[in-house]
Amino acid sequence: MIINSKAIVISALKYGEADLIVNLYSLESGLRTYMLRGILKSKKGKFKASQFQLLTQLDIVASHKNKGTLEYLKDAKVINTYNSLHTNMIKASLVMFIAEILKSAIREEEANPALYHFLETAFSWLDLHDKIANFHIMFLLKLSGFLGFQPDDLNTEQPFFNLLEGTFEPVKTNEYCIEGENLDILRAFLNVSFNDMHQVKLTGEQRSDFLKMLLLYYELHIEGFRKPKSLTVLNEIFN
Repeated sequence: MIINSKAIVISALKYGEADLIVNLYSLESGLRTYMLRGILKSKKGKFKASQFQLLTQLDIVASHKNKGTLEYLKDAKVINTYNSLHTNMIKASLVMFIAEILKSAIREEEANPALYHFLETAFSWLDLHDKIANFHIMFLLKLSGFLGFQPDDLNTEQPFFNLLEGTFEPVKTNEYCIEGENLDILRAFLNVSFNDMHQVKLTGEQRSDFLKMLLLYYELHIEGFRKPKSLTVLNEIFN
């Protein structure tokens, strides 16, 4: 089956001396994996390695067998070219972190237009803005909604938030109920958008601790979810 679709680069892994195995999240077909032969050595090939930098937005033509194996990429062109996402050190660190999150959290080989458009919009926003210290936190909270476990914003006045259930509750019912500072931060983020998230003022320690809680939330709701290896670097940058 031939598909023509927009797609976002989730990962690109060197294979052998000259090949790349790339994971693309496409608008039409969800997450798919492609083998690109000789791309790292050939100067005259159809594809360039620079096209497959993390989170790059592409327009692709691909042939899918839909058998859970490596698919064939016929053509790819960069769209929505980024200005700073891969050249700004802080943004590049965010890109690595987010790409790891997506690789661990998204596994479906099926279309999810709402999720795709969220990713497309979020990455374009990040590319164009400078007040980004809270971006990864806001991104994780928004992404959880598309993955099916967004924190319920009802009864936010309650003194506990249950990470297992994703709800605010009047009493502590298990070891995964949070309170105190992280609860206050969660309430604050549930009331803002990307454009005004910088109004939530956090110290580096507060941001790191809240992010640790958010990643636990993901672990509880996604089987096999793994903490990103780039987490340490990210915490150092935003501390």
